[in-house]
Amino acid sequence: MPDRNSIIEKREAEKEKDKVVVLDFGGQYSHLIVRRCRELGVYTDLLPYEIPIEEFKRGIEAEEGTGKIKGIILSGSPFSIHELGSPSCSSEIIDLNIPILGICYGAQLIAYTKGGVVGEGMKSEFGRAELLFKDCALFDGLTERGSENGRINVWMSHGDVIEQFDGADILGHTMNTPVAAFRIANNYGVQFHPEVHHTDKGEKILWNFLYKICGCERNWAIESFITDKIEAIKRAVGAEGRVICGLSGGIDSSTTALLVNKAIGDRLTCIFVDNGLLREGEKETVINTFENNFNMKLVFVDAKERFLNGLRDVKDAEAKRMVIGEQFIKVFEEEANKLGNVDFLAQGTIYPDRIESAGASSQKSSRIKSHHNVGGLPEKLELKLVEPIADLYKDEVREVAKELGMPPQIVGQHPFPGPGLAARVIGAVTDDKLRICREASDIVEAELKNNGWYDKVWQAFAIVGDDVATGVLGDARSLGRIVTIRVVESKEAMTADFVKLPYEVLESMSKRITNEVKGVTWVTYAISSKPPATIEPC
Repeated sequence: MPDRNSIIEKREAEKEKDKVVVLDFGGQYSHLIVRRCRELGVYTDLLPYEIPIEEFKRGIEAEEGTGKIKGIILSGSPFSIHELGSPSCSSEIIDLNIPILGICYGAQLIAYTKGGVVGEGMKSEFGRAELLFKDCALFDGLTERGSENGRINVWMSHGDVIEQFDGADILGHTMNTPVAAFRIANNYGVQFHPEVHHTDKGEKILWNFLYKICGCERNWAIESFITDKIEAIKRAVGAEGRVICGLSGGIDSSTTALLVNKAIGDRLTCIFVDNGLLREGEKETVINTFENNFNMKLVFVDAKERFLNGLRDVKDAEAKRMVIGEQFIKVFEEEANKLGNVDFLAQGTIYPDRIESAGASSQKSSRIKSHHNVGGLPEKLELKLVEPIADLYKDEVREVAKELGMPPQIVGQHPFPGPGLAARVIGAVTDDKLRICREASDIVEAELKNNGWYDKVWQAFAIVGDDVATGVLGDARSLGRIVTIRVVESKEAMTADFVKLPYEVLESMSKRITNEVKGVTWVTYAISSKPPATIEPC
């Protein structure tokens, strides 16, 4: 019989948490806002902007501790407020007697609804900008002691601007944005994105909104996610269900495998597929790691030929991802048939995959790229999907992995895309381009490790396309491939900056690649941030 404490803990876990709600207008960072709020200890839901006002009223009028809505955050959007068909919530929501924070498009929506002037900016702002602000509840603790004003660098991503907002208290501005922060009654708005880590003190701004303005209580932790997710897997799979897991050896699929294993034990079989698009030595590393660290069933499938044949002459990045997704599903279904009585396929899909594939909550989300485990799935999939980390970002996945006892060599390794090296080969995938990409990427990672930079950066690899450039090998003219090195810093992969590596590190990479990788004459370095670029080129 369970003791009294365990009964109380179960009741507490089942009790609906008070929360903050994020309304999703299709912005690329919508779920990142949720992630940041949960990281700060407040349970947060992401809801579509079309949600009826009646649902909000019920949540606002609820008793404390029964799912009461304590605040609302309006997300950004790829739309202009003046664009035909642009998303908009009920004006009654903005007039509710509850704290609201509008971010970027959300701030413009509040201003527009309240009679402000939103126009097309003379100059767009993308990337960092300096915000000059005055002391207030939202910016509490950000000014120098005794000062009424302050300045921080913030992350901008907008074309339209709030030009005028009579009746509002203007809290901040930048060089190109006269109303970069404001307050009107219980409504706050910021033109910048406090949820991305490129905004200085962005976490503190959100903390101020959650705790000082909304009066929230701390009620969320990663441990509760793990417990809840294991129970959810048990319910979904049932007492007899069997699952196969597409295991790549990366942090996402490995964490998925551990969660499912803890839920259903040996009814899980992991399938590792060599698709010919793996990193140098990855097959051996994955097999050795899982044989030595985890007591799980592991099936190895050599499918290099079928994947590479399917990709032959396919140049379009989206088409390549679709081919890879279709081939993976075919392999998994074939292996499931061999095992017999398999009902579910577990995948390491994470939220950035869904966001970039326009699979988030809002119908107004913009597709950046289709991920093979999202956009590449056939409509008549014979296996039911289990995606336990589909609401998490990469940094959150790492937290879960550590909590589950994942080996450090998996937790700390750089992210690797589901389509493998095909995401780093521009144009058609050929044996020669794959070889160059694999060998050059291995050198990039090795040089980062040799110089103490590997653990300081988010991701590092080489990119190969169809461009060639003239070189001099031995005293003779030679044509060879151009290799581009890409090294970025990030926290959750939704935004990223290129890393300012020391010149001597870049020089050592370039020398080794041109000397050791046959067929390469030039090496370049990618210095674009995300946005406007993506991390992977394809």
